[in-house]
Amino acid sequence: MVRILDERRQQVYRKGQGSFNMTCEKKSLAGAVSQRACVFCGSRVVLYPIADALHLVHGPIGCAAYTWDIRGALSSGPQLHRLSFSTDLREMDVIQGGEKKLYNSLVELIDEYQPKAAFVYATCIVGLIGDDVDAICRKVSSEKNITVLPVHSEGFCGSKKEGYRAACDALYKLVGTAPADGVSRHSINIMGDFNLAGEIWLIREYYNRMGVEVVANITGDGRVADIRRMHAASLNVVQCSGSIIHLARKLEEKYGRPYIRVSYFGIEDMAKALYDVAEFFDDPVMMEKAEQIVRSEVAAIMPEIRRYRKDLVGRKAAVYVGGAFKAFSLVRALRLLGMRTVLVGSQTGNQDDYRQLRDMCDAGTIIVDDSNPLELCGFLKEKGCDIFIGGVKERPIAYKLGLGFCDHNHERKQALAGFTGMLNFAREVYATVTSPVWQFVRRPQPAQENKK
Repeated sequence: MVRILDERRQQVYRKGQGSFNMTCEKKSLAGAVSQRACVFCGSRVVLYPIADALHLVHGPIGCAAYTWDIRGALSSGPQLHRLSFSTDLREMDVIQGGEKKLYNSLVELIDEYQPKAAFVYATCIVGLIGDDVDAICRKVSSEKNITVLPVHSEGFCGSKKEGYRAACDALYKLVGTAPADGVSRHSINIMGDFNLAGEIWLIREYYNRMGVEVVANITGDGRVADIRRMHAASLNVVQCSGSIIHLARKLEEKYGRPYIRVSYFGIEDMAKALYDVAEFFDDPVMMEKAEQIVRSEVAAIMPEIRRYRKDLVGRKAAVYVGGAFKAFSLVRALRLLGMRTVLVGSQTGNQDDYRQLRDMCDAGTIIVDDSNPLELCGFLKEKGCDIFIGGVKERPIAYKLGLGFCDHNHERKQALAGFTGMLNFAREVYATVTSPVWQFVRRPQPAQENKK
């Protein structure tokens, strides 16, 4: 059995062993080297894909490492978000303050690139030295006649989840600042999808085929002008609820626009996302179109998926992702492939999320909140997993243990959402699990209790 630190015992649950009373949504244990990211990282995750905005990191150059090269968010037009800008604060700036440097940087970049808006990310050092980022943003905004928004994302203020909230607060200041004429009654905003590998284009196509107008993408392939008028959409369709639910609630409170939670990963969840939108508008024609889309798309992909399933039945998978919404869909998608999820966890899940995972998973499945590399290694060995599904920080863990790995985070270059994405996912899992390379690798042995 894996050695778990005493302070973390309530954040790990084995289904079927004791009552369910998971502790979550707490600060990471000092010294446990959590897989979580900082507040700044969370804010960049949400805001970065807005393609026609300027994104300026106010802090040391190291913070700017979190930029386009580790994100797969694509744009159908402007590419300004693919450039990384930093004020590059150094020792004398820390001593004397970085406000002048921030002002000069903003003026120079706005003159050069003519963005539709600008986001300024405050990092840890800015919070320590006390630069008045808000004042500088107001000054430049007035002088240049452009919206300049401070993002209070000082990394030490919490985890990635607080960064999501900071990003939503910045976005909310844009909403409602443009007229919303000509928006259809059958209109939605797609929220919480970041267009990794072009996934939002697939999703928009499905909704367009149903007769639904998409007003704004929040934030994949996002545009400032669309965000300004997104309050006119009749419904907000929220995928990554952890990252964007704060904004959806504020829109419902101020503009009376309801939201629904969906997922676009896997056949079941993708189909339900289309049906839920059609049901909201109470339109029989729209529902019929949704059913036709599901029938035709599923018929196109299932023959190949069945072929992969033959060699995947009974294989064991581990899942550790940022938001729990992905974990739900992955468990269902793996089950469609005949695989067992023996370990599942997230960085930012809440108790309702973990309760849902408990109900979905088989007996003996380990459910973990805010895990660390040592724990994950132990769990993977104990369960004798065949594949580990996670993000960039989990990849080295899998490879060091001689396990297959599937990237389901922000760095991937292949669409995994939608019906086409489910086929891509099945192909990747199949190719990874059945690769002949594993015959040359010493694989971790499962615990004795699992050898049956």
